[in-house]
Amino acid sequence: NATTTKKIMCLEMMQMSKIIVIDPGHGGTDPGAIGNGLREKDLTLDISKRTKKYLDDNYTDHKVILTRTNDKYLTLAERAAFANRNNADLFVSMHINAGGGTGYESFIHTNTQAATSGMQNIVHAEAIKEVKGTNRGKKRANFAVLRLTRMPAILPENLFIDRKEDAAKLKQSSFIDKVAKGHAEGIAKALGLKKKSTSSSSKPSKPSKPTTSTGKTYKVVKSIAGYVTAADTKARKNKKT
Repeated sequence: NATTTKKIMCLEMMQMSKIIVIDPGHGGTDPGAIGNGLREKDLTLDISKRTKKYLDDNYTDHKVILTRTNDKYLTLAERAAFANRNNADLFVSMHINAGGGTGYESFIHTNTQAATSGMQNIVHAEAIKEVKGTNRGKKRANFAVLRLTRMPAILPENLFIDRKEDAAKLKQSSFIDKVAKGHAEGIAKALGLKKKSTSSSSKPSKPSKPTTSTGKTYKVVKSIAGYVTAADTKARKNKKT
């Protein structure tokens, strides 16, 4: 009957819709890396919200879910479990780098499938078009959120918060828009999302200005508790190359 047919059509539409989980790194009691008056947890949330807005404004047949939408602390296991529970087609954990250096890089798990590597190639290429700067390459690491998720998972590192020149860019709303756009375009291309016939916006929204800590310039390397587990420490040491 008509009711049954409608239910089947709804189910088919749901199955066709891609689910994207974007994870703003750190949060709550874990600020992540800090430097040049910026906190990583604020930047990752801002970038994640703008990435979601850009995708929602410009593409169809998808659902974007954030692991956190405010300044909330989540364990690495909770972030991965959230993505697994929502049957995500792609998991993207946004981060800002620290520890000396400059530029953009992205990570996937060391023992990953070819499909994940292919998605990393696409997202990385689109992101670097907007972020520009030094391309530090596509890398692999045994990070917890990459290891514990059951779908393709990517962890981008967007510039270095403790480098004055990089931080200056991260303080610009227009640059955060570019970072969001690059990742959104990469995600859409990787998942084969369809563009809307008439886009309501060609730019990500501007949810909020990143909260600053102090105007003082200083370096703090990412806290291990907010980034990797004890089992990941070895892999973390090889990250900044």
